[in-house]
Amino acid sequence: MPIVPDEKDWTWVLSRTCPECSFDASTATPATVPGIIESMLPRWRAVLRRPDAAERPDDQTWSPLEYACHVRDVFSLFDHRLNLMLAEDGARFDNWDQDLTAEEKDYANSDPSEVNAELAAEGHQAADAFAGVREEDWGRKGLRSNGSEFTVLTLTQYFLHDVVHHLHDVDG
Repeated sequence: MPIVPDEKDWTWVLSRTCPECSFDASTATPATVPGIIESMLPRWRAVLRRPDAAERPDDQTWSPLEYACHVRDVFSLFDHRLNLMLAEDGARFDNWDQDLTAEEKDYANSDPSEVNAELAAEGHQAADAFAGVREEDWGRKGLRSNGSEFTVLTLTQYFLHDVVHHLHDVDG
């Protein structure tokens, strides 16, 4: 059964601490990304080893497996967006329909061991991409198709909130 799409504008996390996961965007920079991702990957591995990883806690919430698939795709998406912003002045990127992606990629029926390997590979790739960002590039700008403007720094913060928050969602 499909989940009701989350249509909230989560960019508010750039200006205040998330009350659910306690993420404080002001502490995140491209330089902090690699360590945070590396510390999260073993926790995701443990989540995906749970016997109930594919079970939804209720009809309105993704399973831990579905969240892991989403985070894998977030790693890939933000690696792409970051590279676009570093390569193009005023880069533009489409808003992402995460719910459509979940359906098209059949997150609910994915193999946890395959997702674990893919999540780790995409996480390492994203960590490497953010690690390579020079401080003088933190102010480069990009625009999402819904009108949200990001700098490399705020894209980093928005990205990190997403992956930290979802680990919190699954009690990782």
